[in-house]
Amino acid sequence: MADLNPIDVQKALKGMEYPTDKKSLVDRARQNKADDKVVSRIDGLKKDSFDGPNEVEKALFNE
Repeated sequence: MADLNPIDVQKALKGMEYPTDKKSLVDRARQNKADDKVVSRIDGLKKDSFDGPNEVEKALFNE
């Protein structure tokens, strides 16, 4: 989606260990004080498990 910046997503998920699940991604984004828009988009992902940051970004920007 055009309103989401990949750099903001990277900052939101800084320090995340993979593989992980959606809840852990949301928790990490909140810990990193991510913008509500970023947290909301991560929380709204259809997929629940992710093997790495590229998979997260693919899900965020291709859904």
